[in-house]
Amino acid sequence: MSARVAGELADLPTASISDALDKLGLRGSMHGLSPLRPGQRACGPAYTVAYEPVDDQGGTVGDFLDDVPAGSVVFIDNAGRTDCTVWGGIMTQVAAHKHVAGTVINGVCRDVAVTTTTDYRIWSVGRFMRTGKDRVRVRAVQEPLLVDGVTIRPGDVVCADEDGVVVVPAGRADEVASIATEVERVEAAIVATVRDGATLREARSAHGYHSLQTPDRTASDTGETA
Repeated sequence: MSARVAGELADLPTASISDALDKLGLRGSMHGLSPLRPGQRACGPAYTVAYEPVDDQGGTVGDFLDDVPAGSVVFIDNAGRTDCTVWGGIMTQVAAHKHVAGTVINGVCRDVAVTTTTDYRIWSVGRFMRTGKDRVRVRAVQEPLLVDGVTIRPGDVVCADEDGVVVVPAGRADEVASIATEVERVEAAIVATVRDGATLREARSAHGYHSLQTPDRTASDTGETA
């Protein structure tokens, strides 16, 4: 993926990226993941981490953050658990210091007050104060995850804003960015046409709104997922 495409995706809203994924017959919109606070935005390659419950052999929550490159988005799968956290104040401050782009958690975070002082960006299922230490451990790092029916591979592009989180397959990023840019253009044209005196019905019809996100048969028949 070129720097140009990465920049385009970073500038696009997740709504238009989601529409582009629909158009291509790709799954990438993540249900149930919300920003910690208003105004958040992040986009970067996925650095994936999977957790699992501890057993008699024990295990740790891990120090994987030492290896996360600047500009990455850490994507953590804790199986959607809301009874213990896998991200807190130490992680937030270290990630901010390392210029990590943000963190997405299929689970919960804590130390929200610390996060607000760093301006670090987090998306999660929710927040809860109980530690994950002695409850969960790192199972895998930089391996594919499957969350909400979406496969997240290391290096896939994670884009997140106030609407939520989408994941773009690295190998399809150019197509997604191109279609999402066209979605933005068409929607702006519809609004401009209404302001010029047309009805919403007329404007949508004139600019092909109702087929904007409809998958092409060749795309929908591929069975590919993000």
